[in-house]
Amino acid sequence: MKSIKYILLSVVMLINFTSCDDWLKVYPENSQVTEKYWSSKEEVESTLYAGYFYLRSAVEEQLIPWGEERAGCVYSRSGSSLQKFELKSTDKIANWSTMYQIINVANSVLANAHLALANDETYTQSELNSHYCEAYFLRALTYFYIVRNWRDAPLITESYESDEKTYAIAKSSEAEILAQIKSDLETAIGMRAAKEKFETTWETKGRATVWALQALMTDVCLYCKDYEGAITHADAILQAESASTPRFIATPSRSAWFAMFNPGNSSESIFELQWNYEEDQLNNLPTIFGPTDGRKYQVSLNLIQLMNQEVTSVRSKYNGSEGTEWREYAVRTIFGGYYFGNDTQEDPAGAVAAYVWKYIGSRTRDPRTATYYDPNYIIYRVADVMLMKAEALLMREGGTNAADIEAAMALVNEVRTRANAEKATYTPQSSLSELMGIIMQERMFEFLGESKAWYDVLRLSRYGIVNGENFKDLAIQYVIQFNTQARESWIRSVLSDEDAWFMPIYENEITSNSLLVQNPYYL
Repeated sequence: MKSIKYILLSVVMLINFTSCDDWLKVYPENSQVTEKYWSSKEEVESTLYAGYFYLRSAVEEQLIPWGEERAGCVYSRSGSSLQKFELKSTDKIANWSTMYQIINVANSVLANAHLALANDETYTQSELNSHYCEAYFLRALTYFYIVRNWRDAPLITESYESDEKTYAIAKSSEAEILAQIKSDLETAIGMRAAKEKFETTWETKGRATVWALQALMTDVCLYCKDYEGAITHADAILQAESASTPRFIATPSRSAWFAMFNPGNSSESIFELQWNYEEDQLNNLPTIFGPTDGRKYQVSLNLIQLMNQEVTSVRSKYNGSEGTEWREYAVRTIFGGYYFGNDTQEDPAGAVAAYVWKYIGSRTRDPRTATYYDPNYIIYRVADVMLMKAEALLMREGGTNAADIEAAMALVNEVRTRANAEKATYTPQSSLSELMGIIMQERMFEFLGESKAWYDVLRLSRYGIVNGENFKDLAIQYVIQFNTQARESWIRSVLSDEDAWFMPIYENEITSNSLLVQNPYYL
């Protein structure tokens, strides 16, 4: 496996790149590519596309297990050291190489794209600045994945194009990495050069727009406990008046909600990774999430039992409605977020296995055919921003501000109304943990299989003790409730150590870099 040294030397150039399916051309060690490239705006875009390509290549083997397995809402049927909290430094899931490939792409654009401005008379300063914004987004997003999975890691902001620079790089602290992420996003947003939309829908939803920058900044601010910042950046989307602003799909029907996943690139989408069967771009998401051979993931039945309470409520309210059977009103549950793959649709309580329908299904109750195994992978959508803002509203005064509570629950209830679910109930005496529990459950239901669950639990644990309530203990309890692949006593024992919330540094990196020190829990 490649160490950071070889990753940083692999500067990718996708000349005349016209679709995300083209092959990457990776230059070998010691090659100096700046003299050969950066002659046109097309070459800058080709390099940026490589960053998106690498990010897309990480979905199945990194982004999904990192975001799902430890929380247990969606789990690996065959078991994994990650979800069992038995990681070793030799486990490939702890390999960060793809992340640093993306970072080097971004660094290369930021260091060299100005050369194309001098060489290409058709390349404008505004186009260059827009490309810089995309590079800042890719670097910030990638480091955000790194900091949430390893906490401390090498922070590299220079482009590596030859072997003249040192590759022995020590870890930077979590605080330093988060500061760099915020700096990148503040710079990109402050340039006012990011596009609101591109020429095509897939680019608007699949490349970094101003909306993607604002969504990522909302997420980062919330993780940093910068609640005012999170609210401000969420409002930059939720209160924007531009015709290009992503909009919450409020229609309370399953088919309208499911359009976010099939065909995808909906009006609610902010940023999603793209595949297209017409370009021979297929993926394994329908296979690994489905009930067919090759399946890998199932939905925790503990979570399904909770979600079935929503099913029961919708069924009792709409069963027998003229013209439409009740399942059309069960927006994000059966044949929305999940399905059972058998005849238990009439009696969900009898189910023994459930699967993520988002990736394997259609807006009807038919699965995708193999020809259309091209579901996109959504990283941000408007409902996510709404619930992040709701969380920030609750946390900024520790659940003591009645107006903030009302505003937070109003956002939650917008999402619940779209799902035909009963409005969340609370009283003036509701504790902060009870109110946060409403948001946590809403996120589990709404974003099932979208790789949010672990990061939500991790963020909750970071709140620590607020007004006498221990959110680390609450986070551990969520993991215990849904992660049935490890013993309760073991989960509690492991996660009592804050260092154990993060992964080890991959063994090859330790061997190749004399300045790297293993994460404390794995020493």
